[in-house]
Amino acid sequence: MKITGIEEVSKSRSKIDIDNEVALVLYKGELRLYQIVLGEEISEKAYREIMKEVLPKRAKLRAMNLLTKRDYTTARLREKLVQGGYPASVVEEALEYVASFHYVDDLRYAVQYLETYSANRSKRRIQQDLYGRGISKDTVAEAFRSWEEQGGEQDELSMIHALLQKRGYLPEKADAKERQKQYGFLARKGFSQESIRRALQGNDYFEEK
Repeated sequence: MKITGIEEVSKSRSKIDIDNEVALVLYKGELRLYQIVLGEEISEKAYREIMKEVLPKRAKLRAMNLLTKRDYTTARLREKLVQGGYPASVVEEALEYVASFHYVDDLRYAVQYLETYSANRSKRRIQQDLYGRGISKDTVAEAFRSWEEQGGEQDELSMIHALLQKRGYLPEKADAKERQKQYGFLARKGFSQESIRRALQGNDYFEEK
């Protein structure tokens, strides 16, 4: 195995390329310790120690430190570790480690997200938010089931009415152009067509207010 690249990423660390395939980040003191020199071979012993001991321990600590500051989905945590210069195999080992203690749990994350935003975001918006964070459709569906079993529910119509009131919408005064404008605004927020139509024509609701 030959060292095919050494690139400084900070004053204390460098990115190392091995055989133009494996990339990893080491501290400069470790370059000296393992006798890593551009164009030279890296010993099997040194490579094994770096990949099986040094980097896995460092990646696990990095993952734990990240999780003490905020919750991450598996996908987002993977991204952070990859950005830190850890090889794929080391990243997966670190993810398995934190998952084994339930420090990272996509289902728990999704349920907590639902509890936080269910009162002011549509179901579709929440689904898209969670998909965007790398949570699978099956896990998102399971989160909704779990949340509903625990008594969670959404009243889309009330959310829409609250938004329309903030925007000064009055159904009895709105013309077709104004209704279309508000419809587009609410559709972009992920509310269902039925709920939007009911709200835009909901004279009774506004009269009660």
